[in-house]
Amino acid sequence: MSGHSKWATTKRHKAAVDAKRGKIFSVISKELILAARAGGGDPDMNPRLRTVLQKAKAANMPSDNVKRAIQKGTGELPGVTIEEVIYEGYAPGGVALMIDVATDNTNRSVSEVRSTLTKAGGNLGGSGAVAFNFTRAGQFMIASEKTDEESLMEIVLDAGAEDILVEEDHFEVRSGVADYETVSRALEDAGIEPDSSELAYIPENLVPVSDPDEAKKVLRLVDQLEELEDVQNVYANFDIDDVILEASD
Repeated sequence: MSGHSKWATTKRHKAAVDAKRGKIFSVISKELILAARAGGGDPDMNPRLRTVLQKAKAANMPSDNVKRAIQKGTGELPGVTIEEVIYEGYAPGGVALMIDVATDNTNRSVSEVRSTLTKAGGNLGGSGAVAFNFTRAGQFMIASEKTDEESLMEIVLDAGAEDILVEEDHFEVRSGVADYETVSRALEDAGIEPDSSELAYIPENLVPVSDPDEAKKVLRLVDQLEELEDVQNVYANFDIDDVILEASD
């Protein structure tokens, strides 16, 4: 998905936060478990955990839920084994999808993802089917009213960011995977809270979707995938006009 479409989709998701709060907490809990398991329960020593804690705070996730998830990750509390899996597939119109999953049952997850894709006119591909269309990178989306271009450039470029995309109502900052935490920390130190912040799969080439009916099918499929219990994120290489995005709300 292009940065522009990503921004519009971020706003659409924020409008539905209350309706999907249970799903959001489930997603963050799994991220906390994985982060704590990989790097320990101390956020000062675990950049990945620190980033997820910021997400938990933004979602108003109860502190007891946060604590339990971290303790499950460190082994202080018993819990199921969570695995990270990336599924690749296609939406209608040849749009490529990278589907980020965290699950305790891969058979269930792949079955649900395949069924959702098939019912929507898409299909599940094998490993490597669409990954070449994407680059793994840090991605920060920041509303324009939170800072100005000159100040933002000084902050993030000094921290190792690779690019800043300037749109009408927001900025998109990109960094290499190795510099993601440094850029995140620089923004935090500057008092700038991104509207979204993640290690994302950035599409290299975009598929234009100009037909309103097909665009709605793609957007509906992305929403349906993101509503699945095990799906953390969905990344797509499409570009959709704002008018179509607004009409689909």
